[in-house]
Amino acid sequence: MPGSTSAEDELEDALVRFQPSDESGVDAHKSVISQDLFEDEGTSHIKDISKIARSAGQAEYLQAMAENDIVMAIGPAGTGKTYLAVRTAVEALKSGQVRKLILSRPAVEAGEKLGFLPGDFQQKVNPYLRPLYDALHEMLDYDQVRRYSDREIIEVVPLAYMRGRTLNQAFIILDEAQNTTPVQMKMFLTRMGARSRIVVTGDPTQLDLPKGQPSGLLHARKVLGSVEGLKWIELGTSDIVRNRLVTGIVNAYERH
Repeated sequence: MPGSTSAEDELEDALVRFQPSDESGVDAHKSVISQDLFEDEGTSHIKDISKIARSAGQAEYLQAMAENDIVMAIGPAGTGKTYLAVRTAVEALKSGQVRKLILSRPAVEAGEKLGFLPGDFQQKVNPYLRPLYDALHEMLDYDQVRRYSDREIIEVVPLAYMRGRTLNQAFIILDEAQNTTPVQMKMFLTRMGARSRIVVTGDPTQLDLPKGQPSGLLHARKVLGSVEGLKWIELGTSDIVRNRLVTGIVNAYERH
């Protein structure tokens, strides 16, 4: 609004800009919040998937997120599952399609026990959430992430904190979903409120659940295969975009 210099107010204006307004300052605020978050696309909304996707599988994944309210993406490390989901979510936030971005992960140990890590509970789970912050920082600077987190426009939370919530007009991402239980997966998916979108990502080859505990991601694939509006995407080694050695490593483990 005219005379406002608050970055938080600019974001708030941008997120509600789908509402009619005759105020002359709105366009200026739009241009600020819609600044170039992605170097190769200027200030335009993401439309040309071919400019973003680096493989046919990634193009299918991006298209699925554009056309479905829930997308479940399975694939090995390095295929861009989390990065592309966060990128799509930030773009939805920029354009006012959603008013909140929520990123979540199960706090499951990979061979270590949380109790042996120093600090209180929040300090113990922060390392498990760090990859989500890393993805955010690829698109937003540190000050933006901090300000939007302070206003709860962006939340990065352990999966356990999702219980009991109804999330309206939000873009919700669950990462490392192979480490959920079937009960946790059902709990997460049923948090979805009006005008919300969900993306679930996971790699079934990297299970850290206790022996004998079924994966909520694999269970959901059996149970939810025919649900309308929910799309399953499977990425493969041909979609890996990290260092070329990652492809060789993944293939070697698959052959073993």
